[in-house]
Amino acid sequence: MTGFVDGYLFLTTVVTLFVIVDPPGLLPVFLALTKSMPSQERKNAATRASLVALGVIAVFAVFGQQILDYLHVSVPALQVSGGLLLLLIALELLMGKGDDPTTHEGVNIAIVPLGTPLLAGPGAIVASMLAVQDAPFPTGHLTVGLALVTVMLLVWLFLWFAGGIRKLLGEGGTMLASRIAGLLLAAIAVQMAADGVFGFVAQSG
Repeated sequence: MTGFVDGYLFLTTVVTLFVIVDPPGLLPVFLALTKSMPSQERKNAATRASLVALGVIAVFAVFGQQILDYLHVSVPALQVSGGLLLLLIALELLMGKGDDPTTHEGVNIAIVPLGTPLLAGPGAIVASMLAVQDAPFPTGHLTVGLALVTVMLLVWLFLWFAGGIRKLLGEGGTMLASRIAGLLLAAIAVQMAADGVFGFVAQSG
């Protein structure tokens, strides 16, 4: 990549965001949350979630610092709130409430918790904000934007083909994956909230 795109910045941003978002790790959670959906509705949810995450991260990449400053919200506060939201979803999965088709609607699942804070979480938001701040304008900003689109395209591909994985697992395997996903999501939520608490301590210190 030459010209208007910085190849090194593109690769480092793609790798960083991909590791933070971790689409392979989100597959069990996605399968658990969309267990009661037919195939086409699950694919629609994957598309919506990817687009929502792309939009949220892009907005925060450009205006994130101004938004947080205006609302007097710190990054640790964003981490703690995201962790608490994820913990509520994790408890539903662990208790089996996520298996009830009336518990969620496809559009709502695509927005919360899939689009945000699972995909567009504090980690991805902060990483994109830092990438834009450190990048020269306009070349660096264009590079970060292309990297973000690339990562969200990879996320969409992982989620789009999740239905095939569900067929391989079967009903029993999907139910087991749902409980495991709840446990993993609870751990992610606690870690996210803990990072926020440590961030508060570091700021006050």
